[in-house]
Amino acid sequence: MDLVATAGPLLIFLVVVALAFDFLNGLHDAANSIATIVSTRVLPARYAVMWAAFFNFIAFLFFGLHVAQTVGKGILTPGIISDAVIFGALGGAITWNVVTWIAGIPSSSSHALIGGLLGAGVAKAGLDPVVWDGVYKTIAGIVVSPALGFSLAMVLALLVSWLFVKATPAMADGAFRKLQFVSASLYSLGHGGNDAQKTMGIIAVLLYSHGMLKGAFHVPLWVVLSCQAAMAAGTLMGGWRIVHTMGSKITRLSPQQGFCAETGGAITLFLATHLGVPVSTTHTITGAIVGVGAARRASAVRWNIAGSIVWAWVFTMPMAGLMGAGFYYLAVLAGRVV
Repeated sequence: MDLVATAGPLLIFLVVVALAFDFLNGLHDAANSIATIVSTRVLPARYAVMWAAFFNFIAFLFFGLHVAQTVGKGILTPGIISDAVIFGALGGAITWNVVTWIAGIPSSSSHALIGGLLGAGVAKAGLDPVVWDGVYKTIAGIVVSPALGFSLAMVLALLVSWLFVKATPAMADGAFRKLQFVSASLYSLGHGGNDAQKTMGIIAVLLYSHGMLKGAFHVPLWVVLSCQAAMAAGTLMGGWRIVHTMGSKITRLSPQQGFCAETGGAITLFLATHLGVPVSTTHTITGAIVGVGAARRASAVRWNIAGSIVWAWVFTMPMAGLMGAGFYYLAVLAGRVV
């Protein structure tokens, strides 16, 4: 990595801020990976975060960089990117993440980043540089990812109930406690594969705007490793308020239901990452948890809690966008970036 040798202090500062956002993403979204395995008491929280962080980090070995490409050049045209736009995007996303983390609201770090990027980009140049295909794909993911997670988890819950109908409760509980290690690993892989790539895209387009990427737009290996490590470190720190919301407030989970929720969510994330769609792991696992609860009976789901989470999803992109625009103007007025 020759960034330190060739880049100016401002570029280095923005890369550090981007990695700080990635760390916060892991901290904010740790609950997505560990809520079910902790709430079912298969693993204590301190071991669950280590388990999740490891699979967060190695996710780059299993996935292409399609999501990073989408964020890097599929939301705004790369030519519009400036230091002020990146500062605005990261400032808006980080601020919204901190607010929702303190409040214990499982909002989407992914959509906060994209909302911040759009807000800063529109503040600079209006709607012309917006790549609408990428924006529509992202917005569709807000609806599709929880719906698919819900459907897959519900089907899995019903299928598993039918397959284990003659099993004793002790046998089923023991089997699914072991299987949850597999499902939690898969979900953490999907989490690391989709979420870390968004920051990769931000750093790559920042380097591109500074003329530091030779040839076509791509994501350097050091950026990949740095983002995966930052996210894994954030996951290690945990997000206990949101773990409680995700793991117990929406519905009570057994190991069998935890396995179904994680597996349904993991399949959704694998598919989205393959297609290059920057979906929210928060939306996905929430939909899956509601799905397994509804498979038991509709009254098992605390729909008022689920409804408040949905409202957080609706407000995330516009609120982060407004904050992103504000940080963009702040950067320009302060004369620190141009």
